[in-house]
Amino acid sequence: MKRSILLSTAAMAAAFAAPALAADDATSLDDVVVTATRLPAIVADTPGARVIDSNTIEQRGAVFAADILSDVPGLSVTRSGAFGGVAQVRMRGATPGKTLVLVDGVSVNDPAEINGAYDFSGFDLGDVARIEVLSGPQSSLWGSDAIGGVIAFTTKEIDGLRAEAEAGSFDTVRGRLAAGVANETYAVSAYVSHFDTDGISAADEADGNSEADGFTNTTVGLKGRYAVSDTVKFDGSARWSKSEADLDGFPAPTYALADTDDTQESEQWAGFGRASLTALGLKHQFSVSASNIERTSYSGGFGSTFSGDRQAYRWQADGAARGVTYAFGAEREESSADLSSGEARDLATTSVFGVAKYDIGALNLTGGLRYDDTDDFGSKTTGRISAAYDLAGGFILSGAYGTGFKAPTVSQAVCDYCYAPLPWPELKPETADSVEIALGWASADGRFDGRATVYRLNVDDQITYSAGRYINVAKTRSDGVELEGRAQLWAGFDLTLAYAWTDAEDRTTGARLLRVPEHAGSATLGWTGDRLSGALTVRAEGDQDDSGGVRESFVTANLNAAYQLTDKVTLTARIENLADEQYQQVLGYGEPGRSAYVGVRLRY
Repeated sequence: MKRSILLSTAAMAAAFAAPALAADDATSLDDVVVTATRLPAIVADTPGARVIDSNTIEQRGAVFAADILSDVPGLSVTRSGAFGGVAQVRMRGATPGKTLVLVDGVSVNDPAEINGAYDFSGFDLGDVARIEVLSGPQSSLWGSDAIGGVIAFTTKEIDGLRAEAEAGSFDTVRGRLAAGVANETYAVSAYVSHFDTDGISAADEADGNSEADGFTNTTVGLKGRYAVSDTVKFDGSARWSKSEADLDGFPAPTYALADTDDTQESEQWAGFGRASLTALGLKHQFSVSASNIERTSYSGGFGSTFSGDRQAYRWQADGAARGVTYAFGAEREESSADLSSGEARDLATTSVFGVAKYDIGALNLTGGLRYDDTDDFGSKTTGRISAAYDLAGGFILSGAYGTGFKAPTVSQAVCDYCYAPLPWPELKPETADSVEIALGWASADGRFDGRATVYRLNVDDQITYSAGRYINVAKTRSDGVELEGRAQLWAGFDLTLAYAWTDAEDRTTGARLLRVPEHAGSATLGWTGDRLSGALTVRAEGDQDDSGGVRESFVTANLNAAYQLTDKVTLTARIENLADEQYQQVLGYGEPGRSAYVGVRLRY
């Protein structure tokens, strides 16, 4: 706890004392823009918005999404096993199924998972150009599943040849090959990446577990676009991934987490096709997207299979008039799932939405409204309004109020594995509301910036499994503070700091929500020279309530470096858990000790 408090103090100091770090060789930076807001918006004007670009991913040496998302303030990443263990995200204390995950605009949340949550364990970042994080209810933009927020991944467009290879601890090998061509008229690219490791015991070795649990992942992708003319364009992408992970379970007679021969196989794909055209003074987009996932778990000689798929049909029109930029459209989303118990269900929602933005001098106003009509659980209208005011001197005051909802999942709708006597309660959608206020500052030369955010997120009618059936009872509340600061220092150094205080509780019981640390933060010191570059990242989390007890606080550090041998060849090296800290992200599941990896990166 003391370590976390010290880290939070450092982050707060950096966020608000950045002017004292000013240097003479100032450079100007362009505004960072987020696009998952339907209308492109400047991050500094958008409460809860963050962008992680490919340069940052490369600087940190992040291989999988879970490796870098935990550095975003307000995001809690829980991983049940170091390699291939289920990795889920809680945003501002909301349960994992309340985070909508998009890949090139395609929802990839798992319809067959109990809460509809996405598993980040096998999400390879090799093809990712940027990650956009929108914290807080975004149902007015994206409908159900977005109570906690949205995480949107955009894949890369390749022009040329790219290749990577890496090897290191635990007999780990990783490779990636990508090729493509891109110009103003068309672009097409493809890639394949593979990761294989013998791993460590998923159950913590400190508890006497020694059997290594391996993990293998292969990801293949394709992306393209073609401009018929200035007014007619087509684009699309597809992504396929397959993972195989060794897991540990809860064997008799103690039924405590320990070494077992449990395994899990997961195969998923997602893709979209889109036509864009300009007509009637509007820019229209017509798209069809789909995703599918199948998971099979083997335990004690028995297998259980879950599969789910989604399809979405969307039309959006963008326009501008009298200083107002706006977008509106309609969607139809259909999902289905087949569960291991033999239960199956189809769910669907028809929606209409609109969002508009208006600048009045120093004031920026944005508002959105959405109406969702579910086939099974009634209809819901959600909205969001935000404002940003330029206070001069580099300060921006912003705030937002939004509402959200989440329809019951397939597992909840069919009451999977329910044993309570009939009739079971008729479920209704979960609802939420949130308010947040942020104060940001940026220096005139763009070298330093910081932002402090305070928020409250309420969730009502949360669905929970109780006494052998699912019911709407729980009410939760998260109060939080998020601090972040960035600085371009001297001699090629840069510094990034983030801290979050999250007070998340179940209002029906008064207990803290599980797997949401009260204190969490990270600090990254990077350096870029003529040929050598690197980054040291220190991350800390306070004590965390978990199933069966309290997971203790920890501090860990990773070091990543790259040396540009030629303009086409770069050598890489990284060390994870630099201080060989013994720690857990989830109670009972161990994390690797100090480990090292070396590789090479080619660009042609």
